[in-house]
Amino acid sequence: MPKLILIGLVAGLFSALFGVGGGILIVPLLILAAGFLERPAAATPPAALGGTALTGTITYAFHGHVDVGYAALVGLPAAAGAIAGSTLQQRIHARVLSFGFAALLVGVAVWLLAG
Repeated sequence: MPKLILIGLVAGLFSALFGVGGGILIVPLLILAAGFLERPAAATPPAALGGTALTGTITYAFHGHVDVGYAALVGLPAAAGAIAGSTLQQRIHARVLSFGFAALLVGVAVWLLAG
């Protein structure tokens, strides 16, 4: 339980600080620190981050930094992508998911360092 609370605190901090999706932090931490398997680790962030997203949205809106129209243009297709991704995730071998996620993280890191 303390590990999960710490993972949530770290994910919330970095999510608000850098705008990163909590899954980029939560999934590896759940696997490495809390001993989760890949599928439950991937399924946990969408359920857990609803509160984080709402809190961040309210805070940013309070400061006048939320454009609802743009949020909808990103959010609605993201919801469709989440349905497709969760369906596809059930059909891919767990080891392939691990390598794919690691490749994504490395690719993002290289892109950010090169930019």
